[in-house]
Amino acid sequence: MNDTLLSTVTLEEGLHWLDLIGVLAFAMSGALLGVRKRFDLFGVLVLGCVTAVGGGAIRDTLTGQTPPLFLRDESYLWAALFGAALGFGFGERLARIERTMSFFDTAGLALFAASGAIGAINFGLGPLGVIFAGMLSGVGGGIIRDLIANEVPEIMYRRDNLYATAAAAGAGVVWLLYPHTTTFRAQLGGALMVVALRWISRRGWVNLPVRRLHQSEQK
Repeated sequence: MNDTLLSTVTLEEGLHWLDLIGVLAFAMSGALLGVRKRFDLFGVLVLGCVTAVGGGAIRDTLTGQTPPLFLRDESYLWAALFGAALGFGFGERLARIERTMSFFDTAGLALFAASGAIGAINFGLGPLGVIFAGMLSGVGGGIIRDLIANEVPEIMYRRDNLYATAAAAGAGVVWLLYPHTTTFRAQLGGALMVVALRWISRRGWVNLPVRRLHQSEQK
């Protein structure tokens, strides 16, 4: 019994740390956009924190967990502030490295999509509900970030456009794996699916079709 309790505690700690890594990654992604937009320190911190906790807040609202987790456990806010501060302090250097920015963005997307799917499963949602909640958990913070920064949300037009689709696929993998393995492995499998699809998309191998209007249709 003690072994079972110990493994449960270890699992919960592992999932908690995965969530914190996702928060840190998204906070840095949001902060880097703020630096590029010439926001001041306060603006960068706000943008980073909103990006980091926005998806989780949407996830918790959809699954009936109120107040959102980041208000019940301030370690998420501290992680968001730390990530945003790193983005502000080293933003000029990091912004020159496109792969670094993409890494943080993909890491946050993967971890949040997977954790959002776990929360939806625990709430008893069906497969479509799990996929929808996981997708919004992954992309919600980025949508809020872009709207605050007066940008069209990137998920609507980015060239490597397996983004929201990758988050939805990752959530679907979590739903498929959950009955057959541990929660940690299901979440890890979903996160790896997101990373794999983002990598494939960025290499230009697979992307969603774009409808191109003829000149006569645009009038």
